[in-house]
Amino acid sequence: MRLTIDKALAPRFALLCLGIWLNAADTLVTATIMPSVARDIGGYAYFGWSVAAYLTGSIVAGACSGKLSLAMGLRRATAFSGLVYAVGCAMSALAPEFVTFILGRLVQGLGAGAVVALCYVAITALFPESLWPRVYGAVAGVWGAATLLGPTLGGLFAAAGFWRGAFWMFVVQAIIFIAAVMVMLPADKGDAARGRVPVPQLALLVLAVSLIGAAGVVASPRLAVGLAIGGAIGMAAMLAVNAKTHDRLLPKSAADLSTATGLGLLTIFSTEAAVIGFTVYGPAFIQAQHDASPLLAGYVVGAIAAGWTLCALLVGKIPAERDGRFVRVGVVVILLGALASAWLTPRGTLVETALAFALLGAGFGLCHAFIARRTIGGAPADEQAVASGAVPTSQLIGGATGAAGAGAMANILGFSHGIDPTLAADRGPLLFAAFLPLAVVGVLAAWRLGGR
Repeated sequence: MRLTIDKALAPRFALLCLGIWLNAADTLVTATIMPSVARDIGGYAYFGWSVAAYLTGSIVAGACSGKLSLAMGLRRATAFSGLVYAVGCAMSALAPEFVTFILGRLVQGLGAGAVVALCYVAITALFPESLWPRVYGAVAGVWGAATLLGPTLGGLFAAAGFWRGAFWMFVVQAIIFIAAVMVMLPADKGDAARGRVPVPQLALLVLAVSLIGAAGVVASPRLAVGLAIGGAIGMAAMLAVNAKTHDRLLPKSAADLSTATGLGLLTIFSTEAAVIGFTVYGPAFIQAQHDASPLLAGYVVGAIAAGWTLCALLVGKIPAERDGRFVRVGVVVILLGALASAWLTPRGTLVETALAFALLGAGFGLCHAFIARRTIGGAPADEQAVASGAVPTSQLIGGATGAAGAGAMANILGFSHGIDPTLAADRGPLLFAAFLPLAVVGVLAAWRLGGR
């Protein structure tokens, strides 16, 4: 039975691909059009929030999607999540100023995070068990397609002076997705809730990210430092609460660096937080420094995802006994790529910047799967399911934290009203290099993890 030619299964597979696409393409499309958004409605001071709000919403939704499915039934929960995503896209498309735009991005993240999680749940409802591995593998190709098509779509809309059209495009796709869900997913009644949402951890996480982001938009340097410290304390409090409750967002050992799980999650968080600034500010710097079109800038930044995908495919069949070497090599390549990108993004040529970004992405491709394998395998048997979910959750937390931090640092360095080419060449390296200590933390943690 072949998935590729079975006419009965093809529409179901297309449904899953559309749901995954809504999330996979969103980040690259939005990163490409963000300079156009900021020029139109202002908001350079809140630039990092376009990513941080979306990722924070995705974290909250991912943690709540299982509960939502139990309460509403899979079909209604998935359709409702698609509706939330469509509303968020419409809010961003209609936004008259940047605060409304950011709220729309938060709602988008809530919807998209739940849609992706529920699409993976839907695989078990739509396909026979014998086809599950093939479906999971095929759906992964959607992320690769988004790498190629996302910058193209964003660039075309930005070049046409109609960035709002990108969000209306996603609204239309979300409506198609909702209609398909109501037709294809089996009707099921909600069940009594089993397990609870980790509300305290999520509240502390949202508070911590908000404090870090707020540090960049206050006038007082002392207050900014205080807010940043408060954000760090919030993160620590979230880990402390998580370790003492039965309703966990992360494994109990997430903060224990004597365990493979703790080391792995720290590596994932640190490396993602260290480099997310290139996705947030890369397109704006490239457009300002090289007078590049949004389409070209999107593809230069897309080299990160391309390098990741290519190297992940090349090392996909490495046996477990050799994965420690790739864990170590990969994070070192990430650090080298981040160093090169921090210098070349504001000062290098387009080709040099693209190569540096590709090197950065290659580092993740070389090690991410092996870090995940050791992180999950190092957890106790009764926590391996939580550890599996913690891998993408830690990456999202790192992205949200790093995006908020990048926005704060950009405002401190004088980029709150746009990217001036002279100022970019002078202070741009500091903007990106400020987060390299986090990459060093990731290398140290991964080095220990790789030697276990």
